[in-house]
Amino acid sequence: MKWYPWLNAPYRHILARYQEGRGHHALLIHAAKGNGEPSLFYALARWLICQQPQGIKSCGHCHSCRLMLAGNHPDFYQPEPEKGRLSLGVDAIRQIIDPLYNHAQQGGAKVVWLPQSELLTEQAANALLKTLEEPPERTYFLLGCREPSQLLPTLRSRCLYWHLAPVDEATGLLWLHQQGIASEEQARTALRLSDAAPLGALELLQPARWTERLALCAGLEQAITQQDFLLLLPLLNKDKDDEPLYWLLSLLTDALKWQQDAGRFIINQDQKRLVSELGGRYQAGTLHHQLQQWLHCRGQWQAIAGINRELLLTNQLLNWENDALHERMHPWTL
Repeated sequence: MKWYPWLNAPYRHILARYQEGRGHHALLIHAAKGNGEPSLFYALARWLICQQPQGIKSCGHCHSCRLMLAGNHPDFYQPEPEKGRLSLGVDAIRQIIDPLYNHAQQGGAKVVWLPQSELLTEQAANALLKTLEEPPERTYFLLGCREPSQLLPTLRSRCLYWHLAPVDEATGLLWLHQQGIASEEQARTALRLSDAAPLGALELLQPARWTERLALCAGLEQAITQQDFLLLLPLLNKDKDDEPLYWLLSLLTDALKWQQDAGRFIINQDQKRLVSELGGRYQAGTLHHQLQQWLHCRGQWQAIAGINRELLLTNQLLNWENDALHERMHPWTL
């Protein structure tokens, strides 16, 4: 387990409830990807299952702690999707429900960890719901989620909701510097592109991934200069990878911020010249129109299975090229 400094406060606050005997049997933690919440869950599970906890820490020496460290504690359950499936089915949930009503094999607590509860099918969520309504003695459920609205309302209502707040930028920058990121401009940009999640920012800053993003920025600059937006097609058409389109959306929103003299809120801090070129060349209405069109495009390929991404992108890039050439008036034009 790796521990991160921004998890100290939420860990202490959550654990205080359990120390006082007021801890909820089902904890739902809402966190953005890359905030390190798996470490928080694991630390909570270690403390709950430890036979001799020392203050806010698990002892690390009792039999339960040794089993957890070895990764084979019989009272710790982490159901996972079947091989080749993206969802967590009812069979996986049923396999853990019956043992939960038996006596704990180590005589202590039983802990169920679902890192991404959105993966539960509706049938699986309903099967889990019955157990959450009448939980076995000394049984705790730790549920993680990226988007609570994707969970059944009845499931959410049985849990204590906890939002893991975004890391403040100063803390994120310090941590990235400690990981060897020398450029503050790059670190700040990566944090803002990652919703302030330090681990997500560090992943984005890896040379291969960062080079992909820089290639998209360079391609956009070339497309603007040559008025040939199809140059962006190979840079955006990445199978099962939505990030390049997200980077493009961030540049469009940055251009609108630049037009409103809101430069300090720009996400792409290392691309201010490109952002100013976008904001200076196109009217606000054109940028707004393109932003809405690209959001619609992203929504289509996320919602429609088997959609032809290349055809969808080609159509949108040609529409953008036409918009750029004619600067047509749009409802958002000021």
